[in-house]
Amino acid sequence: MYAKRSRSQPQIILLKEGTDTSQGKPQLVSNINACMAVADVVRTTLGPRGMDKLIHDDKGNTTISNDGATIMKLLDIVHPASKILVDIAKSQDSEVGDGTTTVVLLAGEFLKEAKPFIEDGVHPQNIIRSYRTASYLAIEKIKELAVSIEGKSLEEKKSLLAKCAATTLSSKLIGGEKEFFATMVVDAVIAIGNDDRLNMIGIKKVPGGTMRDSFLVDGVAFKKTFSYAGFEQQPKKFVNPKILVLNIELELKSEKENAEIRLSDPLQYQSIVDAEWNIIYDKLDKCVKSGAKVVLSRLAIGDLATQYFADRDIFCAGRVTEEDLLRVAAATGGTVQTTVNNVIDERQVGNERFNIFSGCPSGRTATIVLRGGADQFIEEAERSLHDAIMIVRRALRSSTVVAGGGAIDMEISRYLRQHARTIAGKSQLFINSYAKALEVIPRQLCDNAGFDATDVLNKLRQKHALPSGEGAPYGVDINTGGIADSFANFVWEPAVVKINAINAATEAACLVLSVDETVKNPKSESAQGEAAASAMGGRGRGRGRGMRRR
Repeated sequence: MYAKRSRSQPQIILLKEGTDTSQGKPQLVSNINACMAVADVVRTTLGPRGMDKLIHDDKGNTTISNDGATIMKLLDIVHPASKILVDIAKSQDSEVGDGTTTVVLLAGEFLKEAKPFIEDGVHPQNIIRSYRTASYLAIEKIKELAVSIEGKSLEEKKSLLAKCAATTLSSKLIGGEKEFFATMVVDAVIAIGNDDRLNMIGIKKVPGGTMRDSFLVDGVAFKKTFSYAGFEQQPKKFVNPKILVLNIELELKSEKENAEIRLSDPLQYQSIVDAEWNIIYDKLDKCVKSGAKVVLSRLAIGDLATQYFADRDIFCAGRVTEEDLLRVAAATGGTVQTTVNNVIDERQVGNERFNIFSGCPSGRTATIVLRGGADQFIEEAERSLHDAIMIVRRALRSSTVVAGGGAIDMEISRYLRQHARTIAGKSQLFINSYAKALEVIPRQLCDNAGFDATDVLNKLRQKHALPSGEGAPYGVDINTGGIADSFANFVWEPAVVKINAINAATEAACLVLSVDETVKNPKSESAQGEAAASAMGGRGRGRGRGMRRR
């Protein structure tokens, strides 16, 4: 990049030779186009009739998903401005769990509406200011329209939360069984109570069977670990046992490679061997004396220990994953050598055997065992359930819901259009365009279901414009291709999802609009060459003779 000071003075070099810089209106329009292209990728996945994407990566892994955040992560986008949309999809996923496609679509649509103004020479800061005002007004309107589910009985609350989970699951691959899974998700979330740790709900995948074969364990379930001879002689069902949770090995340990023992008398060797056996037997005796009937360890339980426990009617499992062990500890109300009242059972699930701990009084944990045909299908089912679990947790905490199916978007759009008329100056146009952008959600729901979007949107506009306000909960009816009261049809979503989506999408759009110059530093080929050379240093190349040392 060069800067000319005057004719008599030489050029001043500011940036490295080969640096690519683009600034002004063309590069802003270019960034907007890139973001719109990303939004177009996930556009068709929105809603109950949304299509899935099959993504095949360089390692040969195949993923089938219609979860916005998963698709964005797997796309491996390199355009710097478009990466902002990937980040907002990830933040929406981690913050509320659902609405990842919505947030990307809204951000893309806000930028699309701003593009003509930018091309006409409007300063981006004017648009940013109006967008932020519109966002604040929209969020206040959502809070005003939201319906609280506080003060309801547990059964009523469960029913309302199941409706929220079903709305989330309706757009997923397992949408056909949404009622079945929604109830399961609500029971799992209520089982962990106020515990914020999501890993207290375990999801185990077992190929085979149908989706309906999936079940919820009110406690902990994990796959039977590797076991030695003697395991089959152990009892497989206990009622009210003591459970011992360990983080030690219960097997004869081989000496380290560099261990060395010097003996002056051969008879001393036997005492060393005896000491090794005494150590392991001492550990096992202490386990038995504790009165425990179930012994679990994160590390190995060897064949000697397995047989020893089998002779004493004690169940043992070694190499239990740390995550499962922590959940057992949480369910039983302790950490190590815990006394609890519960039931342990071993059950066959498909081709796998599962150890199941249920009826734990401190039980702040639950496990969903998922069944299904193909591995990719079960993976997508797990992602769908994760979204539903997040939604139910959020709804339980924030306790307010709004009408789904594009109803809330149309109502905010109408409100902002009405508000824009009261404003003098250019910002009226910008707030109007923001209101128009919000209509992308019901429009896309219609497009993905194969309905006439123009016809449905006209009906919705007419309904929402009624002075009485009775049309506020009306959204797209996916089943008939008309419009229907989303509240009456139980198409609900937590208010926090919409608030977060509008906030994140507006911020992303404003961020892209505020960039007026993009600078790409050149890749130094010489530096790359040196790095490659240093990486090869020390590696042999072929079987040729080495160079003679001088």
